[in-house]
Amino acid sequence: MKLTVMQFVSLDGVCQGPGAPDEDLTDGFTRGGWLVPFLDDRFLEIVTAWTCEAAAFLFGRRTYEAFARDWPRATDPDDPVASRLNGLPKYVASTTLRDAGWAPSTILTGDVAARVAELKAQPGGELQVHGSARLGAWLLGRGLVDELRLTVAPVVVGEGRRFFRPGDEPAALRPLRQETTPAGVTVLTYGPAGPARFGSHEVA
Repeated sequence: MKLTVMQFVSLDGVCQGPGAPDEDLTDGFTRGGWLVPFLDDRFLEIVTAWTCEAAAFLFGRRTYEAFARDWPRATDPDDPVASRLNGLPKYVASTTLRDAGWAPSTILTGDVAARVAELKAQPGGELQVHGSARLGAWLLGRGLVDELRLTVAPVVVGEGRRFFRPGDEPAALRPLRQETTPAGVTVLTYGPAGPARFGSHEVA
């Protein structure tokens, strides 16, 4: 399977609580819902098309618990996003989660990188990471991500959890596609480009 990471971020890199004021109040965050003013039909088409490529999903604990709380309530069989999230295999990378009741779900234990590599070796469509910022950045730094999809909203949130954080492993990327929706969200798709390179520039 192809491992793809989808992440909603603000212009200043915040990924916390894009969808609602009370989506994620961790650490006293009060600025949730910053993506909502920029949603339009084209954005929803893009995200739906991505989800339709999924063969399975991979989550960190925090995102898994949020999705497991909310998505089982979406029961419309004609909703392609809900039907896939609820019906396809789900894997959770966590050292603290003891019960993954959103069937069919499996908790990955032991060497998570090795377990993810095993999942990637299986035939099928995409193994998708939605949200799960820490997990996504961790997988990227270990060379396991085949495609990174960022949707960048034209807003500065000013506080909140970031997708990329100090201490993350460096990684080089190459642009594959880009599009800006009518409402102003820039959709950036990247592929891996080996290790990050560093240099210096001298003024002649």
